[in-house]
Amino acid sequence: MATEIPLYREPAETVPTDPIDRVIRYHVQTKHHFNRYARSLGHLDWASQPDPFRRYQGAPLTLLPLLQQDDEPASPPYVALYERGAIAPQPVTLSTVSRFLECSLALSAWKKAGEMQWALRVNPSSGNLHPTEGYLVLPQMEGLDLQAGLYHYAPKEHGLELRATFEAGQMACLLAPFPAQSFLVGLTSIHWREAWKYGERAFRYCNHDVGHAIGAVRIAAAMLGWSMTLLDGVAQGTVAALLGTDRAEDFCDVDQEHPDCLCVLWPAASGEGREVSGRTNEVPLFVDAAMVKNLASGPWHGKANKLGGEHGVQWDIIDEVAEASWKTSCESRAVSAPSSIASHVSPITHHSHQLAGAIIRQRRSAVSFDGKTSITSATFFQMLGRVMPAAELPQLDRPVPWDVLPWQPAIHLLLFVHRVEGLTPGLYALARDREKLPLLQQSMNEELIWTPVPGCPDQLPLYWLLEGDAKRTAVQLSCQQDIAGDSAFSLGMLAEFEGRLREGGAWWYPRLFWEAGLLGQVLYLEAEAAGVRGTGIGCFFDDPVHEIVGLKGRSFQSLYHFTVGGPVEDGRLMTLPPYGTRDE
Repeated sequence: MATEIPLYREPAETVPTDPIDRVIRYHVQTKHHFNRYARSLGHLDWASQPDPFRRYQGAPLTLLPLLQQDDEPASPPYVALYERGAIAPQPVTLSTVSRFLECSLALSAWKKAGEMQWALRVNPSSGNLHPTEGYLVLPQMEGLDLQAGLYHYAPKEHGLELRATFEAGQMACLLAPFPAQSFLVGLTSIHWREAWKYGERAFRYCNHDVGHAIGAVRIAAAMLGWSMTLLDGVAQGTVAALLGTDRAEDFCDVDQEHPDCLCVLWPAASGEGREVSGRTNEVPLFVDAAMVKNLASGPWHGKANKLGGEHGVQWDIIDEVAEASWKTSCESRAVSAPSSIASHVSPITHHSHQLAGAIIRQRRSAVSFDGKTSITSATFFQMLGRVMPAAELPQLDRPVPWDVLPWQPAIHLLLFVHRVEGLTPGLYALARDREKLPLLQQSMNEELIWTPVPGCPDQLPLYWLLEGDAKRTAVQLSCQQDIAGDSAFSLGMLAEFEGRLREGGAWWYPRLFWEAGLLGQVLYLEAEAAGVRGTGIGCFFDDPVHEIVGLKGRSFQSLYHFTVGGPVEDGRLMTLPPYGTRDE
């Protein structure tokens, strides 16, 4: 992802007591402006650089098999990921779990320059800092050959560390309301990994990365024919108890982890939900907190490793917003299991010969664009079609990966089109939920002309707002970074902001970033499939972005930028494979 430009400014003084007002205060304080940036250290303190790999010393490690590209389970075509029923569900085995993690949270390569060497991963991360940690909650299953428990994924070793042993019967009871062969995935964040470089804006970026990881996990699951949903009804304290992040004794004098979310995955065929509270064919969006408490009382293994030197600067505002956005409520909600009806798929289907695994492994964040490469309008429409969530459908009938989010879409796109063949350069808008189009139009400058784009598929609510060369504007708004103008197109993600928070609660704040990060992950893969490359941009001037279309107040806020174009590779860097041979 793009490089942040850090400078100091004085913090605000007044701290509100209402959680929603507190998260809004954080958001406003961490905005970049033309005359000042959000606070950060101002330089990189290499003595305190965080270790990118968390391990639990003393926890048993099970190495997962290192599968070759042609080994089973083999990769399906990339386009099959988005066609419901096109991929036969695979059973949950050690091999399928290995492939699942390899294509979601594993290393993708090593880069080397002289004596320096660093790892890249399948899931994107701001500055390649990777604050996100992944966990599996597994029952005993035939063919899996692992005891019931909580496992931490160690990406450097491609292995599972046993953090807690769960009694098999209790584990089966916890998962009983879910489809057969269900298991859970948990994600946490180590805020210091981002704050070390980006200061007080780090909470934003950590949650971008949670969204990236949710997308990576969902798409890897789709490769195996597995379904998945975010368990958004779970209280955050229950997530902490199940993942062990509330165990202070396991994090003595080391960076603790912030519990972000739980997801459930299952390989059941369509329509194979369980009975939930007297209702059939439904998948719950919660787990029983009392059962989690009983499970967590069992034996735990390992102590977290220390990730680096002393912090030096403590970014208290990150702790404040993490506390303010903490989800204390539990909602006993459920969603209908997937129907046999195929989800909506874009009628424009390119790249049909490419394998999903190859696209996923080759994904990189571009660091520079050539300023020349263009894409066709058909490719552009295909990319935008992939980010449309089909909001009119029931959640689990929506196209991958939008079936993972149990809410109506909150993110819409403001696009700077530079080099798209057949499209006039200028400013465009995409309403990702057609019903929100009037809200977008009413919130923006009334003089904008919302012109439907010629040749655009009917299911894309894409509108041309302003004609003109937008390259220089895009660069200026993205902290003067040339990648925003040297691309084929760039965009800002506009979130329905204060209204969502007031209606849903302060805990909605991270979820807006999750949706933005998930959208970014889709664009990353679509760019690779189209033979170009994308990169997320976390550094942009917040309010000037809003002013370009006349957005007032906080009804919408720009949360994340992205850009797609022809990459310029750094020939000085050597690329090495992610995993060498090892003694099994």
